[in-house]
Amino acid sequence: MMYYLYHVPGKKIGVTNDVEGRVVRQQGYDWDEFDILAMDEDISHISDLELELQKKMGYRVDEKLYKDLFNNNNKQLNNMKINVTEATTTFPCPINKLKGQLMDELGMQWETEHGEFTITNQTINWIMANVKTSMYNKDRCYIYNKALAKFFDHDPHRNITIGATHKADLERINEKHFYKKAMSCNDCEENIFDCIRGWANERGLYDKGDPKTQYIKLMEETGEIGRAILKNDTDEIIDGIGDAVVVLTNLAELVGVPIEECIQEAYDVISKRTGKMVNGTFVKDQPITSYGRSNITKRKL
Repeated sequence: MMYYLYHVPGKKIGVTNDVEGRVVRQQGYDWDEFDILAMDEDISHISDLELELQKKMGYRVDEKLYKDLFNNNNKQLNNMKINVTEATTTFPCPINKLKGQLMDELGMQWETEHGEFTITNQTINWIMANVKTSMYNKDRCYIYNKALAKFFDHDPHRNITIGATHKADLERINEKHFYKKAMSCNDCEENIFDCIRGWANERGLYDKGDPKTQYIKLMEETGEIGRAILKNDTDEIIDGIGDAVVVLTNLAELVGVPIEECIQEAYDVISKRTGKMVNGTFVKDQPITSYGRSNITKRKL
């Protein structure tokens, strides 16, 4: 087998045994964007040469030699072991079970040739939209690392920066600063819901408002969210969800129950709920009552 040492000027030096498949199709470089510096059937020699040139030309030096990548590409996250190559990251489960496993890995990281990735809600959304089933094993699926890097590099709402995950990003994940920030107002030290209620009260919404009109307003906002989702418009989705939360806050106040109490009540129920994902929706387990058992018995008879 022939191994090729390639150079993308200003970007990287790498090795592959399939230039067209790996560099052109998978990594997305055009033929005029890279040069072949050397070729050899000796994988050890080409690996040593890659390392030497990476150092001399000031590029990022691979932690493992190319020849060693084939010995052990497995990376252990929290509960999941993934397989990372130059081009792809492979997950040890079918696509329909991937999202749940990724949710259990929030905050975990893995390093690729194109940067260090951190699993966030946004990362998961991208992965689920772009993951492919392995052609060799239907119980495995994979993504292209460069495509994920490009997505975050161009998305203004990204949670991380490819190349090196910022310490602040990890702190926000580990210490749940996302939640804390959402619960406080940018303009004052109050709880964000208190700010919403203060805003509404100043405008007479609680004196002259009506729960029915707020319900209609809520339906309008959820309709806007639906349209934004269909258009894959992140800005409009954020705007719609925020508006819906404001309406819900005011609706709760108009019926005499703080929204915090509503949220707590809901969480107290769902935190004890069991069930499973069916077609992208969580379906709770139904308790088997004596009535249910008697019905089952009757149907069997």
